[in-house]
Amino acid sequence: MLEVLCDEFAGEVHLSFGMTTQEEEIEIINFFKSKRRERDLVLYSCTSGYPVAFKDICLLELKRIREKFGDEVKAIGFSGHHLGIAADVAAMTLGAEMIERHFTLDRTWKGTDHAASLEPDGLRRLCRDIKNVHCSLNYKEENILPVEKVQREKLKWRKS
Repeated sequence: MLEVLCDEFAGEVHLSFGMTTQEEEIEIINFFKSKRRERDLVLYSCTSGYPVAFKDICLLELKRIREKFGDEVKAIGFSGHHLGIAADVAAMTLGAEMIERHFTLDRTWKGTDHAASLEPDGLRRLCRDIKNVHCSLNYKEENILPVEKVQREKLKWRKS
């Protein structure tokens, strides 16, 4: 399948490392390099379970994957199969450039994916929270921000 994608598909290839050993990860990267397609590859940190307990999400794998392959591939992302949206926001904060989630209209439907999927409102909340947190990931442009100046005048103790 990967050979067909590399040889016959000119677009980005998105690949989850769920259920993959670290040795297999290296084999995959070497395969894409042999096809000169590693710069089209988006890798996803993932634990493949439905749903995955928070202790098994292993968000720091994002850091390991970025350190090992980040300079060689197009992007590093996070593929989540957990409940809620908190881990996705944390993944973005840790550097995930893309977030992949399963989507369903009803989490109670039969099938392995539905319980770990987001319903429409969950997807809206995830998008909202990721945008808001992304906006907040910055440094102060000045020592005292304009929003702080009013409060400082009212509350800050100063020597006479």
